[in-house]
Amino acid sequence: MKIGLTLFSLAVIAVLVGVSIWATDRISIVPVIEAVLQRPGDGHTPWLVATLFDAYFGFLWFWLWIAYKHTSWVVRIAWLIPILALGNMAMAAYMLWQLWKLPPDAGVQDLLLRRA
Repeated sequence: MKIGLTLFSLAVIAVLVGVSIWATDRISIVPVIEAVLQRPGDGHTPWLVATLFDAYFGFLWFWLWIAYKHTSWVVRIAWLIPILALGNMAMAAYMLWQLWKLPPDAGVQDLLLRRA
């Protein structure tokens, strides 16, 4: 379990960094965000908006798990900001952090549940 999730998390980070570099090489994200906010109907389909809502609700669901696992608001907020800014890259980094802290014989419950 630990090796598989570690490899998957590393792959997610690598692919997302790669595709972000590729996309940024073609157009910066800043004018895209400005265009969506200033002219939402100007060539931007309702599915773009729906996809953004879907993605950010997924980010918040994942963050709720982090908020459950950690009792410190400092840790909770420290992870909320990168998750909202970087999405799945930050989520994969969090998973790698959690996996790194697990002992080799840990089970799924050790990963998912709050530690005493």
